[in-house]
Amino acid sequence: MNFNHREPVYVQVIRHFKEQIATGRLESGQEIPSRRDLANKLKINPNTVQRAYKEMEEQGLIYTERNVPSRITKDEKVLREVREELILNAVESFITSIRSIQVPLDDVLELVKQKYKNEQ
Repeated sequence: MNFNHREPVYVQVIRHFKEQIATGRLESGQEIPSRRDLANKLKINPNTVQRAYKEMEEQGLIYTERNVPSRITKDEKVLREVREELILNAVESFITSIRSIQVPLDDVLELVKQKYKNEQ
């Protein structure tokens, strides 16, 4: 994981987990690293990981039971919302970039279709 300096590290950790969930690398009910293990692996402060996990628990992304490692939620609605959120963020960023160079919508859609097909 490469961190940027534009946003808090804990937010980047949350986004990383969301991306892993959306791509299927982390599955429903899958155990995730302990807070200490993740902090050591990423070489970040354990309090930062604690804050990220707390936020993910509040969002319903992960759950923790007593004396059992944290796990990815099994709530399909939450998992679907994570994927939709990431897609919408990507689309919003793309639209902002395209509008700045004033490309007509039909041209944009055609280019996206072609590129999408070529990438498959």
